[in-house]
Amino acid sequence: MQVYLPEDLYEQIKARRLPASELLQEAVAAEVRRQDLLAETDRYVDELVVEVGAPSARERARAEAIARRLAQRVARVAG
Repeated sequence: MQVYLPEDLYEQIKARRLPASELLQEAVAAEVRRQDLLAETDRYVDELVVEVGAPSARERARAEAIARRLAQRVARVAG
């Protein structure tokens, strides 16, 4: 398999003497793992909906508000 890198990215990798093959393998493995986890999460949520029913609009709004607050907190800590 060949992989295309934009010229500027290729130059940065070369200038820093980074192991491009290893980095690409790790990045691809991480993305495959991320997609597997998302699919597993979707399956789990589907099972929960069957078991306890779909959340109401009010429950969804509450969950979204909590998720937003958590994301803001993480952004502040990382910032």
